[in-house]
Amino acid sequence: MRGFIVMADYITTEGLEARQKELERLVTDSPAMKRELQAIIRKAIAAARKRVVNDARGILQNDPRQAYRAVRYSVYKQIFGGQMNILSPRTRGAGTNYVRPRKLDQNPTQRGGNRTKRNSRTIQIDSYQGKDRGFILRFINAGTVDRQTRYGNRGYLRARDWFGRISAWHMNTAANDVVKMVEEMLNAEFKLQ
Repeated sequence: MRGFIVMADYITTEGLEARQKELERLVTDSPAMKRELQAIIRKAIAAARKRVVNDARGILQNDPRQAYRAVRYSVYKQIFGGQMNILSPRTRGAGTNYVRPRKLDQNPTQRGGNRTKRNSRTIQIDSYQGKDRGFILRFINAGTVDRQTRYGNRGYLRARDWFGRISAWHMNTAANDVVKMVEEMLNAEFKLQ
C-alpha cells in the first residue's frame, strides 16, 4: 500500500490530462490516427503490389505491351484494410502502334505459314497496352476452355492460379509490415525503446 501512495505523490492532474489527450489521439476513431493508419496500409500494399508486378513480369516472359500494369490495389475508407486484384477497366485507354512481328514478314520467301490478312479485331486487341491488357493476366490465371474456330482447334490455356497464390503471399507480408510500422509509430509516440 505504501508504494501506491508514493506513486500518487508524483501524479499530477496536468500530467494525467496530457497523457489522456495523447491516448485519445491514438484511438482509431480520431481523424488524425485514421489518416496515419491508412497511410501505413497504403504504403505496405503499394510495396506488395510492386512485388506482385515483378512476379508477373517473370511469368510473362515476353510482354512488350506491359500487361503486368493491370495489377491494382486500393485502400478501404470505412475500415482499416485494402485489397489487390487484376484490373478490369470499363473503358479502353490509349492504344499503341505496336505490331507483332510475324515470321512470314521477316522471310517472305518461306514456304507455308499463315498468309491470312489480320482483321480489324486482331489489330484492335493487339493495340491494347498496359492496364487494358488485364484480360491476358486473367486468361493465364484462370485458363481457357478448348477453343475451336473455323480454321481448326486452337487449344486451351491451362489454369495456373498464379495471382491467387502470389498476391496472398505478398498481402500476408504487407500485413506483417503494417504491424511493424504501427509498432514503430507507437514506440516513437511513447518514446519507448
